Amino acid sequence: MEWTDIRLTVAKAVADNAEAVATMIAEGGIYIEDYSDIEQQVAEIAHVDLIEQELLDKPRDTVIIHMYLEPGASPVETLALIQARMEAAGIAYTVETEGVEQEDWQNGWRKYYHPMDIGKRLAIVPSWQEYDTDRVKLILDPGLAFGTGGHETTSLCLEALDERVRGGERVLDIGTGSGILAIAALKLGAGSAEGVDIDPVAVRTAGENAALNGVADKLTVLVGDLSDKASGRYDIITANIVANAIISLAPAVPGLMAENATFIASGIIDSRKDEVIAALEAVGLTVQEVKEKRGWECIVCKKA
Repeated sequence: MEWTDIRLTVAKAVADNAEAVATMIAEGGIYIEDYSDIEQQVAEIAHVDLIEQELLDKPRDTVIIHMYLEPGASPVETLALIQARMEAAGIAYTVETEGVEQEDWQNGWRKYYHPMDIGKRLAIVPSWQEYDTDRVKLILDPGLAFGTGGHETTSLCLEALDERVRGGERVLDIGTGSGILAIAALKLGAGSAEGVDIDPVAVRTAGENAALNGVADKLTVLVGDLSDKASGRYDIITANIVANAIISLAPAVPGLMAENATFIASGIIDSRKDEVIAALEAVGLTVQEVKEKRGWECIVCKKA
């Protein structure tokens, strides 16, 4: 069935008022495109530094409000109502309409997500697909959390874990997202894992993915700000977040590391590699390896 997407473009300065008008009219939901603070949004939601140029080029002084009308609703009547309400509110706007096929927007990304072999032992498999392999299968449903294995930073961390988990380790995953790194470590043989994330949605998703993989009894996931929920010492610590967060976190890392422990840090664009390495070395960590993939860095450290 075809829905109607009505797109209202307004100035950023009046966007809140326009959104209020649209909310009163809309019956099938609204969606806001606002790129005025895209850098901050990406850092907070997706936990990455690098942003596609296409997004950076989006207008910063306008906002697009999408109103979705269900099949059978009259766009003509709705457009007339929009005009009357916008004029009454003194809001200037432009409007476009387009037919869109009904779909589950939240799950639309699934068609782009396929099984992946990573490292020598791992295979990342979407929960809705079958995959015949002798590798260790990590069954994953990312939901709305970051971490599918497809991003370079995640695959670099998974490769590092694949090379280093030997069995029985205690693991801490800071900024756990979908839980992919902690769960991968458990599937590779780690004894226990803890995941912390500032996003409650991510924590819930990580718990669900742990259950999918049969390791829920070995993974503890908590809402927290980076390492403040951690306790004791860990054999492997992962932090696939952003450069600024890793630099801020660095002083706390050595105190969380057991003897001969490994710290794996990623989410770092190549232009900030030296800055992050300097911060890690300043707190007494020694860089053992730097893994690189398409402009992203993964830094593997030991205690000095």
